Amino acid sequence: MLSVTQDQVQAENAKVSKSALRAFFNIMDTWNLNANESMTLLGLDSRSTYFKWKKHPEAANLNRDKLERLSYIFGIYKALQVLLPKPESADQWIKRPNSALPFQGKSALERMLTGKVADLYIVRQYLDGQRGWS
Repeated sequence: MLSVTQDQVQAENAKVSKSALRAFFNIMDTWNLNANESMTLLGLDSRSTYFKWKKHPEAANLNRDKLERLSYIFGIYKALQVLLPKPESADQWIKRPNSALPFQGKSALERMLTGKVADLYIVRQYLDGQRGWS
């Protein structure tokens, strides 16, 4: 029988959190999002926690909600890189008004900034559909 200690679980969570948050903050920089926008996408209310995580990502203990949000953000980023091979076009897409049904003339970023995980999912699903992955 395989036994996992609490210390091993915490160590693994710290590694995952560190890697995931580093990728997240890099994407936020690439998209030129400010701290408030980044916090909303991450579902975080505390500015002090946000800046602590930014400086020391290994200190974070990400829960399922945060990990789910990060997963959608990473998927959105990746889909844009595939759909729009020019990095500047891919990185600016989220801020452009979009007439597609899920956006109704608003940008994907506006949709994502409602703060709901469901809106991250909808943007990801839309992009996956554009890639032929629906």
